[in-house]
Amino acid sequence: MQQTDGIAWDVTGHVGRIVLKRPERANSLSLAASRALVRAIDEVLDQQPRVVLLSAEGRIFCAGGDINEFVAAGDKLDALVDDILERLHPALYRLATAPMPVVAAVNGPIGGAGIGLALCADFVLAAESVKLRTGYAAIGLSPDLGASYFLARRVGAVRAQQWLMLSEIIDAQRCLAHGVVDALYADAELPQAAEALVARLVQAASLSVAGIKSLCAGLPERGLHAHLELEHQLLCERARSADAREGVQAFVERREPRFTGR
Repeated sequence: MQQTDGIAWDVTGHVGRIVLKRPERANSLSLAASRALVRAIDEVLDQQPRVVLLSAEGRIFCAGGDINEFVAAGDKLDALVDDILERLHPALYRLATAPMPVVAAVNGPIGGAGIGLALCADFVLAAESVKLRTGYAAIGLSPDLGASYFLARRVGAVRAQQWLMLSEIIDAQRCLAHGVVDALYADAELPQAAEALVARLVQAASLSVAGIKSLCAGLPERGLHAHLELEHQLLCERARSADAREGVQAFVERREPRFTGR
């Protein structure tokens, strides 16, 4: 596993892994860490794994930006933020729109940019110690790293706006009830649960999964006519694949399919 500036990553057995390894700083994203995260995302996705797993070390998944670095920037804070986001936002977009499923194992509290990083995933599994605090308004800033977008996608625009304005702590049960996270596990059980989900997704037909992501990503803005046209196009493409032939044959033979991604 490669590691630099508090970020580690590798691709093994069709699984891409990106790990935040800066627990002494609450896995906050400094300029250096953000550059390392961009590199990790690009190098992992370039290898086209079947699944990507995001995780973190320590008690906190990600507290957001590095406040100490913000303070040190003084009246040049805007330049620092611009420098971070100029590269990090395109990388996050690439991760969020990647054709393979992305799983986030959220081992503890998330705040600020950590919200966007966690919630950009297709599956968000969390430890019972998870808490969400947006934090932006409390320090006179506005959201970044897709935090407002991904939060609104999961909890609704009005509730997301309220949470972002108030910067209140949202506990684990409220996170689950409002759909911020998909499942809660005892802290010690989270890694095993995440690995079990990853193992299941690795066995899926990758072209089918990519098609599903494409279809759902355009909703609700895409109209019904355009959506039906896209369904038609994608289904015909998938019907020509070896995985489709294998899947149909396995169904008839009442066995588990052996998908190859072709």
